[in-house]
Amino acid sequence: MGKQSRRQRDIRAPIQLDLGCGRNKQQGFIGLDRTAWPGVDIVHDIEELPWPLEDGSCGVIKASHVMEHIKPWFTIPVMDEAWRVLEDGGVMLISMPYGTGYRYVQDPTHCNPWNETTPAYFCPAHDLYEIYRPKPWHLENLFWLHERDMEVAFRKIADQSE
Repeated sequence: MGKQSRRQRDIRAPIQLDLGCGRNKQQGFIGLDRTAWPGVDIVHDIEELPWPLEDGSCGVIKASHVMEHIKPWFTIPVMDEAWRVLEDGGVMLISMPYGTGYRYVQDPTHCNPWNETTPAYFCPAHDLYEIYRPKPWHLENLFWLHERDMEVAFRKIADQSE
């Protein structure tokens, strides 16, 4: 087998996606944002589905302070789209202000509050999952402070309904 160039290997490697990166794209990540800020690699509105990414092309998705800006009725479709672009076993890391905390309420563009129970709607191990039955996630980690932020780590699991 011939020697691959570094560029060829990088193209095949799973993408680390910084979803809604804004002006603060994480180093080593591909940034997707609806505004063409410096450093944004893919200019695309998160609420416009599908995203211009292949199925299973991402290994990690980081959504830092973006989910609280997504219209509530797009929450499940956006989570399903993240599930689509993640490889099997891929991880989605979400951070946001706690849904009733000062940091959430202060920003007039926040429209989608989450609390410590919200992630249960995405995990088949929880009864709340049965209400909407979105694409399935395993809740890896959950941390919150009522007056500060919350952090959620999901891992993509196989969809048993397919």
